[in-house]
Amino acid sequence: MTNERLTVAVLGPGGVGGLLAALLARAGNRVICLAGERTAEALEKDGIQVRSARFGDFTARVETAAELREQVDAALITVKHTTLTASLDRLPAASLGPGTLVVPFLNGVEHPAHLRAHYGEDVPLAPATIRVESTRVAPGVVEHGSPFAEVDLTGDSVPGDRLNSLAGALEWAGVGTRVLPDETAVLWAKMSFLAPFALLTTRHELPLGEIRTRHREELTALVAETAAVSTAAGAPVDPAETLRRYDAFPPATRSSMQRDAEAGRPLELDAIGGALLRTAERHGVRVPVATEVVAELRAAEERHTA
Repeated sequence: MTNERLTVAVLGPGGVGGLLAALLARAGNRVICLAGERTAEALEKDGIQVRSARFGDFTARVETAAELREQVDAALITVKHTTLTASLDRLPAASLGPGTLVVPFLNGVEHPAHLRAHYGEDVPLAPATIRVESTRVAPGVVEHGSPFAEVDLTGDSVPGDRLNSLAGALEWAGVGTRVLPDETAVLWAKMSFLAPFALLTTRHELPLGEIRTRHREELTALVAETAAVSTAAGAPVDPAETLRRYDAFPPATRSSMQRDAEAGRPLELDAIGGALLRTAERHGVRVPVATEVVAELRAAEERHTA
């Protein structure tokens, strides 16, 4: 892939967005971070500071803006689903057009439809998933803890050369990137891995290693239910392969939902657990374990916010 220099906006320079923004900027791309006043001040003063065994410790300089006011090659949406609606004010439709590739890096499977309804079909949308453990520990400070950062990029109605251009920029920046067909398959491949992991680590307040040993039966059942829903939605998943992937992860791995619960932040429960239950109901798939786990987490969240 060629090293084509792009102008990229990043909405939400947190754990994922901050890492991608810093890597893209270090590789020579122009990066504009769309953020609130406190974060923007930190970025303008100190840049984005990355601590990473994989990419090294470095500081990258980026531009900042309260909202996008110009055409860019790509706009990466890297906010949490819980803040998506409010955050879109920073990415107004008037600043977008056929020349801007909108790339949401959100958990779940329902956000592409929401964004297409919000921006209209003329704006090319390229959903992406990322495999990474990366956390914002302070405004402009990102700790990348996993030995990998891998992106799957898709877009059923986006010309291949547009996807390849962004993929090339990410690859040149050090992020392993695949361009894949079939949005449904890409989103459910992530969902089928993420949902059991996020829901159970949060429910039991334990890292993945203890979930896969102390709660193996529950994990196996939830993986099977999620795979059945994914298959019914048109994206066949092998539950045995999902379990093998869990077994290969470091035992101390925690989900972002678990970290949000520990910090008292809103959970992406509806985007993950809620979407799983809604899809199951739509396709007539029984998911008793998922129903129980999501209900318990919803009750706990309601108690916390009451």
